[in-house]
Amino acid sequence: MDIFVQIYTMLNIILFGKPGSGKGTQAEFIKEKYELVHISTGDLFRQNIKNQTELGKLAQKYMNNGDLVPDSVTIGMLKSEVESNIYANGFLFDGFPRTVDQAVSLDKFLDKKNLRIDLTIAIDVNEEILIERILNRGLTSGRKDDQDKIKIKNRFDEYNSKTSLLEDYYKNQNKFKIIDGYGNIEEITKRLYNQIDQFI
Repeated sequence: MDIFVQIYTMLNIILFGKPGSGKGTQAEFIKEKYELVHISTGDLFRQNIKNQTELGKLAQKYMNNGDLVPDSVTIGMLKSEVESNIYANGFLFDGFPRTVDQAVSLDKFLDKKNLRIDLTIAIDVNEEILIERILNRGLTSGRKDDQDKIKIKNRFDEYNSKTSLLEDYYKNQNKFKIIDGYGNIEEITKRLYNQIDQFI
């Protein structure tokens, strides 16, 4: 019998946000307050590659060849992380899914475990404000893509083209919410908590 088959009590959230929106900072607050396991695809990649797991070696091979890592590898890492935290209060997905195909794969995987995505939240901030934030960050981050306005806009274009489809996907399930990303960190955090608490 699958050890995941249980009375559904988990809280599973997906957090969306453009580069510079403060998504990473807010993810940490949400993780702590609701005692969720934070699954960041960026962290998963680094962890698997560093630990030389089979999936990490496979991902590194694609990256070394200049190829995109297939969804199957990314989802394999994500599945492993979920299955190693079976007694968690829930999961906070950050950086995944990025496409509708990934969202469908995630839903199918969670469904097999008697789990589901409960809520998806997008932090909305005007792009001109984000550009200013990122350029300022680039003064100290050392990241070249934080110092080039064209590259920043390209990142926004990629995000918009993919996330707009995800927005429709989750809206059809009545699971997509948008919060205002203006203001200081505490104000934004409070809006996120209010949205999550309404669901709970």
